[in-house]
Parts: sequence; C-alpha cells; structure tokens
Amino acid sequence: MLSLEFLDLSKNNLSGVIPKSLETLLQLKYLNLSINILQGEIPTGGPFKNFSAQSFASNAALCGAPRLHVQPCTNSTEKPNSKKARKYVLKYIVPGILSAMLLGTFITLLIVRMKRNEEVATNAILLPDQHWRKVSYQELLRVTSGFNESNLIGTGGFGSVYKGTLSNGMEVAVKVLNLQLEEAFKAFDSECEMLSNIRHRNLIKIINSCNEVDCKALVLNYMPNGSLERWLYSEKFCSLSIIERLNIMIDVASALEYLHHGYPIPIVHCDLKPGNILLDENMVAHVADFGIAKLLGGGDSMTQTLTLATIGYMAPEYGREGIVSTRGDVYSFGIVLMEIFTKRKPTDEMFDEEMSMKQWIANLLIQDAIVDIVMPIYSRKRQIKILCGRGIFYRPLWD
Repeated sequence: MLSLEFLDLSKNNLSGVIPKSLETLLQLKYLNLSINILQGEIPTGGPFKNFSAQSFASNAALCGAPRLHVQPCTNSTEKPNSKKARKYVLKYIVPGILSAMLLGTFITLLIVRMKRNEEVATNAILLPDQHWRKVSYQELLRVTSGFNESNLIGTGGFGSVYKGTLSNGMEVAVKVLNLQLEEAFKAFDSECEMLSNIRHRNLIKIINSCNEVDCKALVLNYMPNGSLERWLYSEKFCSLSIIERLNIMIDVASALEYLHHGYPIPIVHCDLKPGNILLDENMVAHVADFGIAKLLGGGDSMTQTLTLATIGYMAPEYGREGIVSTRGDVYSFGIVLMEIFTKRKPTDEMFDEEMSMKQWIANLLIQDAIVDIVMPIYSRKRQIKILCGRGIFYRPLWD
C-alpha cells in the first residue's frame, strides 16, 4: 500500500516493534500508534521524520529521538531478536494494518452507497418536471373528443378513464377524478406523488396531469389490452393460457418487489386486484391505480389508515384495524394468484365464514385435485398447442 496516506492503529493493544518497512510509505501524512504496548526503536527514515510525539504516546517500551518524548535507545533495544521481531510483525502489526484497511474500505463504500441513494432519491423527485407537464382542461377535451362515451374505458370509485389521442398520434388514457367526492382529491394527490417518483417497466407511467379548479386528471400510458379482470371474466376476450397467466403474475411480483424494496422509501399499493393490473400490447402487466397507496417513511414497517381497500383482496389486519404494511400487498398478491388460476373471485357466493378462497385452495391441494379446477379454464389440446408452438417440451400439465 505505497500510496497509504492515513493510518490510525491507536488503542489496539498492539505489541512488538514498529516495522522498518513503514519507512517506504512516502505518502503517509498521518500516523497514530499511541496507547499500545509497542517496543523497540522508532524508525527515522521516510515519513517518520515528520511525525511528532503524539504519534507514539503511551508506549512505554519505545525508544528514539528526544523530540519524540521517549527514552533513548541502548544497544540491547536497538537490535532486538530478528525472529522475535518477525513473529510480532506477522502476529500483530500486519493483521492490525489489514483490519484497518478493510474497515476503511468498508466505510468508504458505505458512504459512496449512501450518496448514490441520495442522488437516486433527488433524481426521482426532479424527474417529473423534466418528463411530464401540466395540461389544460381544454386540451383534455380535445384529445378525448369531449369525453365522448365512445372513448370511455372504465369507471372506478374516484372517477372515469377515457381513451385519448395526442397531437403526435400517441394513444393515452385520461383518468378524470370525480370532484364531488372529497376522497378523490386525496387520491389525486397521492397518485401524482407516487407515479411522478417511481419508474419501473411493470408500473403504469404518468405522461401529463391537469390540476385546475374544475378538473383533476392524469394522462397515463394507454394499455390496449385492458385490465386483467376483463380478460378473466369478459366473454369478448379469449381465455389466457397457463403460461400467460404465470407471466402476468411474474410481472406483478416484479412491480411489488420494486415498490417494497427498490425505492428509497417503501411504497404499499394497498389495493392490488385484477382491475388494477393492466396489459399492454405485448400482454406485459402494469400495476396501476395508486390512489390509496402509502409511503412507509422514517424506517416504519407499517402504518395505519382509515381508507378501506377492495373487500376480498385486503389483508385481515387492514380491514379490521387499518394496518398498512408490505405484507398486506403480499396477501393481496396471493389472492390474485389464486383467482387468476381458478377464475373465481374471493367474493364468490361459495365463499363465506366457513369456507374462504384460501381454505378452498388448501383443501384442493390436500386432495390433489387442484388440476380439476385449473384445467377447465383452458382446453387441454389448445394448451398443448401453445406449449409446443413456443418450443416447450410437453408433459402432463398436472406434473
């Protein structure tokens, strides 16, 4: 380590002699060997000629020049036994130096990583102003043909979503909030905050926003294949294959992993369900609707809220006590996972206090009868055709 500039080995209970080899550290500007049990002569060459008595204080057996406030060296101490000196160096000094170097490297890497996290958070906050702008109510009227019913994509608890086309030909989804609902204002602020700061391939992206007195709206990426709920239950759409269902849930899991662990502050979606999972032209899933999402700041692993999510998908502790945590999203993910492979909603009439969806699936697994529920969703011949068409060697699906 010829470029070493700073070395502090004080208060380490080090014994033995100070290695003469340290004289070769010509870049060494600071050395602290105080409060140890070192012995022998203090080297005089290289950087040692610049060190003061403070560098060697509280080492009673050291000797050297008077300016270092140690005893003068005698013949007996000037030439210690070479084997003993080598033993002390190998046993104490070298491990001490290596430990100090490793500790310094670790601290440096930790500081660098903390700075990177701060930069990521800062960039995330600055990013929205650079990539999306506010639009007027008149512009929204133009791109949606006056919010024509023919462009209505769907409605939700806080407003409606319309399909629109920008001047550059880009198709978008315009989410207009119902201003008669007080909760809609909170949902608008929450969704703006969340979507403007996060970036992931499996999350819906915000393009523009409208924040006027008589209009609160978000302009989002248009998802041509609609929601997962429509694919599961609408007769107008063909059934999804087993592979497509699995890929969709992998996309959703990736989005949740980013929200919970990939952003500087954990984000809880709070309302994960098929209606909030949108599919693009390539059937890639995007998690949407962050109207009631929560940030877990200050190192908290959970928080509380009075806002209720969708019945059947929210975790028990959320419904009973309003406790919000990442575990609640994982619970909702599990419900959607069971629903997508069984095509049964958690609120199906067959489920009551005695039989929940979770218990129903558990019983089927115990009876080894889960294939009887999954297989009718998609014809066996068509499933084989898709698997073979993708180059996947076919084996019985229940294996």
